[in-house]
Amino acid sequence: MELIDVHCHVHSSDFDADRAAVLARARESGVVAIITSTLRYGEIGRALQLAEEYRGYVYVSVGLDPTVFDPAEASRVASFIEEHADRIVAVGEVGLDFLRVTSPVLRSLQVQNLLRWARLADGCDLPLVVHSRRAGRWAIRALVSAGCSRVIMHAFDGSLRDALAGERAGFLFSVPPSVLTSRRKQELVRALELESLLLESDAPALGPTRGERNEPANVARAAACISRLKGVELEEVAKVTTRNAKSILRLG
Repeated sequence: MELIDVHCHVHSSDFDADRAAVLARARESGVVAIITSTLRYGEIGRALQLAEEYRGYVYVSVGLDPTVFDPAEASRVASFIEEHADRIVAVGEVGLDFLRVTSPVLRSLQVQNLLRWARLADGCDLPLVVHSRRAGRWAIRALVSAGCSRVIMHAFDGSLRDALAGERAGFLFSVPPSVLTSRRKQELVRALELESLLLESDAPALGPTRGERNEPANVARAAACISRLKGVELEEVAKVTTRNAKSILRLG
C-alpha cells in the first residue's frame, strides 16, 4: 500500500528532536512521498535542505500564512517561486483565514492576495494549496470565478454545497487524520467522490487526538477512516488518493 502526504510542516522546529524517526515511521506506514509546506520566507531554506536530504521522498510547497499582510514578505516569497519553480511542487499554503482575521477590510485583502497567488501558480504551472479556515465559501467562489482548476483545498471546513462546487471545478480536497473525530470532515468524505480526495497530515497539527503532535504516518489512519466512511477497500483508497496526488503534483 502506497500513500502520499500532500500537506504537512515536517520541516518545522516541532520535529527537530526526532525528525529522522518521524520520517522512518511514515515509511513504515506506507507513506511514499511527503510534501512539506512553508508559511514564511524564512522557512524555505530549511524545507529545501530537508528535501535535499530526503531526495525523492520529501518535496516542498512554498506559500505564505494568510494572516501575514507584509508586502515585502509576500514579494520575497513570490520572487522565490518565480525564480525556483523547478525546485518546488506547489504554491501554498496560501488562502483565507476568517477565524483569525475578522476585519472586513483585511478579509477583502486576503481574497485579493489569494487571487494573486492563484495567478502566480498558474503562470509557474504549479498547483495551488489553499487554506480556507471559516472561509470556504469565499475561497471556493473566488477561485471558481477566476477559472482555477488545479487546486488542493487543504483541511476544508466549509459547507458541503461549497465543496461540491469546488469538486465540479476540478478541485481536490485533502483529508487530515482529524477526520477520525471531526463530524464535518466525515460528512465531506461521504459527500465527495473518492477521485476528489487526497491524504494529508498537516503535521504537527490536525492529528487523530486533539492536543497531541501529529505526524505523517497518521495519513494511514485517515485512509482507513475514508475506507470505512465510503465503504471501499483500503487498498482502493490508497490507490486512488496516491494517483490523484501524483497527477496534480506531477510526482514521478
